[in-house]
Amino acid sequence: MGIPSADWLVRPIGPVDETEVSAVLAERFGVTGTVHDLGSQQDRNYRVRTGTGDYVLKIANPASDPAALLAQCAAVERLSDALSGLRLPRAHAGVDGEMVQRLSAGGVDLVCRLLDYVPGEPIMDSHYLAPPVVARLGELAGRVVAGLADFAGVEQERPLLWDLRNALTVVETLAPHLPDQERAARVLRASRAAHTLLEPLVDRLPVQVIHGDVTDNNVVCEPAPDGRRMPVGVIDFGDLGLGWTVAELAVTCASVLHHHGAGPASVLPAVHAFHAVRPLANEEVDALWPLVVLRTSVMVVSGQYDTLLDPGNSYASVALDREWAMFEAAVSVPAEAMTAQLRHALDRPSAQLLPVAEHTLLPGLPDDVASLDLSVSSEELHTGRWLAPDAETALARAALTAGHAAVRTRHGEFRLTRTTVDDPVPDATCALGVEVHLAGPAEIRAPWAGTVTRHGDTGVTLHTGGLDLLLDGVDAEVQPGPVVSGQQLGTVAAHEGVRVLGVQLFRPCATGGRPPRFAPSELAAGWLEVCPDPTRLFLAPDVPDVPDAPSSAPDGVPLSARDTQQTVTEAELLERREHSFAPVQEHYFETPPQIERGWRHHLVDTRGRGYLDMLNNVTILGHGHPGLGEAVHRQWQRLNTNSRFHYASVVELSERLTGLLPAELDTVFLVNSGSEAVDLALRLAWAATGRQDVVAVEEAYHGWTYASDAVSTSIADNPNALASRPPWVHTVAAPNSYRGRHRGPQSRRYAPEAAARIRELAVQGHPLAAFVCEPYYGNAGGMALPDGYLRQVYEATRDVGGLCVADEVQVGYGRLGSHFWGFEQQGVVPDIVTVAKAMGNGHPLGAVITRREIADAYRTQGYFFSSAGGSPVSSVVGLTVLDALRDEDLQTNAREIGAHLKDRLLELAERHALIGAVHGSGLYLGVEFVRDRESLEPATEETAAICDRLRELGVIVQPTSDRQCVLKIKPPLCLTRRSADVFADALDDVLTHGW
Repeated sequence: MGIPSADWLVRPIGPVDETEVSAVLAERFGVTGTVHDLGSQQDRNYRVRTGTGDYVLKIANPASDPAALLAQCAAVERLSDALSGLRLPRAHAGVDGEMVQRLSAGGVDLVCRLLDYVPGEPIMDSHYLAPPVVARLGELAGRVVAGLADFAGVEQERPLLWDLRNALTVVETLAPHLPDQERAARVLRASRAAHTLLEPLVDRLPVQVIHGDVTDNNVVCEPAPDGRRMPVGVIDFGDLGLGWTVAELAVTCASVLHHHGAGPASVLPAVHAFHAVRPLANEEVDALWPLVVLRTSVMVVSGQYDTLLDPGNSYASVALDREWAMFEAAVSVPAEAMTAQLRHALDRPSAQLLPVAEHTLLPGLPDDVASLDLSVSSEELHTGRWLAPDAETALARAALTAGHAAVRTRHGEFRLTRTTVDDPVPDATCALGVEVHLAGPAEIRAPWAGTVTRHGDTGVTLHTGGLDLLLDGVDAEVQPGPVVSGQQLGTVAAHEGVRVLGVQLFRPCATGGRPPRFAPSELAAGWLEVCPDPTRLFLAPDVPDVPDAPSSAPDGVPLSARDTQQTVTEAELLERREHSFAPVQEHYFETPPQIERGWRHHLVDTRGRGYLDMLNNVTILGHGHPGLGEAVHRQWQRLNTNSRFHYASVVELSERLTGLLPAELDTVFLVNSGSEAVDLALRLAWAATGRQDVVAVEEAYHGWTYASDAVSTSIADNPNALASRPPWVHTVAAPNSYRGRHRGPQSRRYAPEAAARIRELAVQGHPLAAFVCEPYYGNAGGMALPDGYLRQVYEATRDVGGLCVADEVQVGYGRLGSHFWGFEQQGVVPDIVTVAKAMGNGHPLGAVITRREIADAYRTQGYFFSSAGGSPVSSVVGLTVLDALRDEDLQTNAREIGAHLKDRLLELAERHALIGAVHGSGLYLGVEFVRDRESLEPATEETAAICDRLRELGVIVQPTSDRQCVLKIKPPLCLTRRSADVFADALDDVLTHGW
């Protein structure tokens, strides 16, 4: 590749006076209009606005060949014919019929073309790129190379700077000129390592005409309904030429890497999309990441060099940080590991074999070495034990104390013990090696011949023909140098009474260095290929690799490997769910994480990714509450039956509930759910009044049983709710003071209008049995009812002989912070109260509390019985939840942390126009997104996209309201101030950098 630098070291053009530009436009193209300099790295581009349309006058660098410019025009025409719907910069002939026109500027002879201005915006501002946007970039790159596959309009004799076939030469030529020689040295090392990997492949890589620069800077976008900028066109064919086909994809992938939050795995959607259009051969997959490294290296050195040649070129200087960020991301993972990850993503696993161990690494080790279960489903890591810094050591010591001679960890396991919480960056949880904990001394012998080197005080590496064995925790007895198979390397070192040997295999990478001990899940497949399993070096081949330490669960029950031996992927499990679990029972997120662990206000998926749970109003105490788990365990061991039997807990729970309510609400029904509770409340009203008509509030949700669904008017939960409700259900307007028909101070009109409607129905022969309403407007996103609303509506309901039902299923139990029950905020006392969700902290438990005479009226309908509602276990659950709410002062926490969080959210609203309002009280909050604060157009699609991005940042939240434009913020009441800040910071990040 020895090419003369003069052929491709191009000095940028100086500025061309806009008066001269206007004259060229008029004289050569017959066009007049206003001119604006768009900037460029080496050429000069001017946007031309005319009365009939917009153009770009592109003045080429003097080094440009007019024949190459004509080829670019021909390529655009070719793609215009081949790729319908793709916006492209077609060229316009001058008044003499020629596409390329000549001009002179500053004494320099130049050429120019007039191109269509392609409407849209670029995405080079380094904001976050969502996976669908990245995928579209990859798709465009694939479509362009497919459209140019047999294009023969380029005769490339002169080597080009951006042709990645010349990349190493470019870097080696320009790097010595960089002012920062430390960076230059890094770029050189990386480029040479990438070239080493690429060299065996070059003769097998297809070559064709490629665009050469399908990047974030050279696509134009239009906003999608969710606000994301989606590429719809390709511009700037200045790098058109012959090149490796896969180089087109490499260039696209490199451009992704400088965007906010991007890393190597961020390019995978582009790779998938490109491959779907133009399938990649195995050698192209293997070449891709070395080419990404080379592309970013060329960008760094050329960008730096351009600023030396043209210090005033702001276009080039502004890009320097962006180009360095791309390079840093590209080399953050060895190309070998990333290539393995790409192969895995495209279902192209490699088949590299390990050498057969000729001797056992630990010859004194027994065959029955216990293995620790450190996975997300581990039985030993409950109640937050996994967060302890010494969790792994403590479990190993317990197993050794129990009599095991040795205990080992498992290769490739996603360790819960490596999961942290409240961190937007996923943890490295996948074990790339193993540790062996030993009760006594043990010899270490070489499993095969090789060369030994030392690292650190107790580290030994055995190098053997493309595979390194890394051992940590060795009292070494061997000197650096050659060793024979079976030679003793040393013994396992003792440190503070503990003997632990770290064992890791590693296929050395071209860039050198040691591998990490753990990998993030998004790159785990690649790293596991580079760091294969070393277990068989010390474990007999027939020993199963399932956890068996500690050797038993409580009370000597043997542990089962069913829950810990994870061989089913999340996608496979989701497919099984769709086949066996009715799809109408929807799941959060299009590609949901598999959640198998919860602790307090955090969730953990099977890959050890921790999430802040801002959604789960069911688990009011938090996940994995130890007191609740212990109470349920004790009661299950003792008794569980139904409430027709006589036992204490059902009485105690009923008394506790009535004690929390006004004195007249003295009688309790225990049920299984909120739906059942609302259904029963309506049946009680029917029985007590002898009527059936019910008034419900619009946009509300109360349940899925016949009666509770009938009064559920939310079209988000049932699109046909308003049309399909039975004739005995009547509605009043949703008292939404933000976007309803009465807003702000005018919202006081909702109450008299609703009261008038209730009285009108009575006059029309439909006197009410009941008025049902959430005392705090939940489905709107946690919005307070207008002051005095329930007082006036309850008065009208009672005037016509009806009963007032307060649905406290979501809002009750202290979530508001200021009040234990939502109706207290309105200063009223209902006739019937329904409660569920929080009442059982996730256990199926609900209640209906009413006056004795109303309860007695139900006997006209027969008897009432709920099998599990008042069972001993359910009753103990209810009592334990109430104890914890009181003892942990969770209502106070909801008030204080909720106030802090609301203040944070209100501050965000001052800076981000998308936030129209912040609703709610305590930890019953909602953030409403609007596209316009005047029209209040709901930002429905944006809200869904924001939830997806928040999940990537480790926060679980979902939309609510009929417009699905409100973030539903109802976390467990144990939420901490730190976690509240983590949520607010994550939301700020998304609204600032995009979704």
